[in-house]
Amino acid sequence: MSVKESTHITELLNATIKSINNVITMGNTISKPAIVEHTLHLNYGVLIGFVGEIKGKLIITGELEVFSMIGEKLFGMPLEGEMLKSFTGELGNMIAGGISTDIGNQGVEIDITSPTIIEGDSVLSGYKKGIQLQVQLDEAHHFELSLLIDD
Repeated sequence: MSVKESTHITELLNATIKSINNVITMGNTISKPAIVEHTLHLNYGVLIGFVGEIKGKLIITGELEVFSMIGEKLFGMPLEGEMLKSFTGELGNMIAGGISTDIGNQGVEIDITSPTIIEGDSVLSGYKKGIQLQVQLDEAHHFELSLLIDD
């Protein structure tokens, strides 16, 4: 890995942590980064692509009830069905947008794609590097955020 790649990954990781804490203000505890090996398994979540100087994907995964709980905390009402799917995409947009803005302010050109909702037993592979954070919201609720770097 080149120094530039390493620097971009560090900037991306720092921007991700900052964005999570700006968007979800629930006293989160964020784990140390872990390496994602070869494949990523998920059942529900949102995928947003990064294009520009950093190419890759942001994937936020968790149980439906976790996304519903975050929506209720942010908007004051429980979400379900299509409203929950829409919120999940918007949550991904808010976090990815924060990352993109922060990285852009550091002089790295990056843009985000539209969110894609992932439902059902899914496996993602084919990325160069993967880093995962677990975001603990309270004793019983958490979600995972993965940064998959393509190149």
